[in-house]
Amino acid sequence: MTDLKKWSVRPAPNLPSVTGRFVKIEPANFPRDAATLFPSVCGPEDDDLWTYLPIGPFASPDDLATEMMTAGADWKIHLILDAQTNEPLGTASFMRIRPKVGSAEVGCVVFSRRLQRTPAATEAMHLMARHIFEDLGYRRYEWKCDDANEPSKRAASRLGFQFEGVFRQDLVVKGRNRDTAWFSMLDSEWPIIKAAFEKWLDPANFDRDGQQREGLKDIRARL
Repeated sequence: MTDLKKWSVRPAPNLPSVTGRFVKIEPANFPRDAATLFPSVCGPEDDDLWTYLPIGPFASPDDLATEMMTAGADWKIHLILDAQTNEPLGTASFMRIRPKVGSAEVGCVVFSRRLQRTPAATEAMHLMARHIFEDLGYRRYEWKCDDANEPSKRAASRLGFQFEGVFRQDLVVKGRNRDTAWFSMLDSEWPIIKAAFEKWLDPANFDRDGQQREGLKDIRARL
């Protein structure tokens, strides 16, 4: 969209609760949710989930709650829950929210082992992006990560975010330099990205063993 004479400030993200086939997404409430979220994404075996994030890992639910309330004061933190059992599977946040220009970032994405590399994980990202573009009418949706975080960069590309470049020596995180890789998707790109999400998530795209018949990037390229 180049003619913005009729552009108006958009609302801030407000995703009260949305349920898909696999997951339910709802606003997190800390400290209340710390006790149920902690076993899914915290503990010695899950410390690596927090390696590239500015917060964590955490030794207790109280530590998790305190950091989430402090560091996440400007974030809209959401829980990703199993749609059938309500078990917490992870968390993701709307960040760097700029209603005046219609832009927001999805960040602090922490997926439990059970959620990683599953249709549920893809559905969660689809539902959050859909809120940004369709409910709010935003123009831009961002994904940023440590340039050393190869899995995060692959995930961004797979989901339809376009690589924009690297901000060198952007941050100091946990005593280390962070070069930040920037990705984005735009409202003009959303229709094809959305169609690809829907076709990939269709049960017909999976065989009896749950294996995908066609990859998300392949579907998007075909469309």
